[in-house]
Amino acid sequence: MHNRRKFIKNSGALALSGLFLSNKNYSSLFEKYAMHPVGLQLYTMGGTIDDDLPGTLKKISEIGYKDLESAFSIKGGYYGLTSKEFAKLTRDYGLSWVSHHVVGAPFKMPPGGFKVPAGMDTTRLHQMRTMPPMKNLKENYQQVVDEVAEGGLKYLVCSSIPLTTTEEINQAVEILTKSGEAAKKAGIQLCYHNHIHEFEMVDGNKPYDQLLKIDPALLKMELDIGWATVAGADPLELFKQNPGRYPLWHVKDIVLAQKLPTEIGNGGVDFKRVFAASKQAGMQYFFVEQDGATHPFESITKSYVDLTTKILV
Repeated sequence: MHNRRKFIKNSGALALSGLFLSNKNYSSLFEKYAMHPVGLQLYTMGGTIDDDLPGTLKKISEIGYKDLESAFSIKGGYYGLTSKEFAKLTRDYGLSWVSHHVVGAPFKMPPGGFKVPAGMDTTRLHQMRTMPPMKNLKENYQQVVDEVAEGGLKYLVCSSIPLTTTEEINQAVEILTKSGEAAKKAGIQLCYHNHIHEFEMVDGNKPYDQLLKIDPALLKMELDIGWATVAGADPLELFKQNPGRYPLWHVKDIVLAQKLPTEIGNGGVDFKRVFAASKQAGMQYFFVEQDGATHPFESITKSYVDLTTKILV
């Protein structure tokens, strides 16, 4: 434990995987929660991953993460690579690329008055103003499905879609149904990832409830535990009402009063309670994610240590 604390404090060598993987308790926790090893959503790494893709993957692997979920890249494609090339690179570092995020409709920057919580790195947000256009499900669903199929992925996730009006909700249902059908034909499961707004009322309805009406064979859910908690949604109630529909999770801790994403263990999310219901949820993979991490490697290390030594025990 002394070495772990020293590592977190000094951000030294990233060679923790042996410590954890050799621990019998650590191995048994996977049986307890019927899940795969700890995963990471690469959005957490901000621009670091585009600056040095091989170096970033190497350090992620050395910390102990095994599964990956990708997001957009300012270089376009899959961090400047094709899906096949990126899949091979992840395997070279002992990692498994499981899932990819794609927006549901053409991406638009937040309005001028949009402000991120104090303490979050906004570099990535500014980079998005000049990056290549992102593919989206509304315009490019078949191309996206074909690409992730070539990369050998199991899951494709809609990271967000406009849901502010009844018209947008109806269009979202149409887009996700059509995309889910294409994904199913390719042997891929489409999922939807929530933020907060899906749980806010629109014309007397919660958009999230409307998305849940889509055929579960075509659309399952990736629960962002942190944002769902901020929105006042109880993960256990969602699992109870929709058993088996949550194969993917984002394990995100949040300082609830400020709605500020933080390292696992530093916020107010009760992960022990949620993980206890993992079987009912149908959880297969989970990914640590911290939006706007100012020091990504330090943050993902701290989250990994707390998750594996304090929560999943």
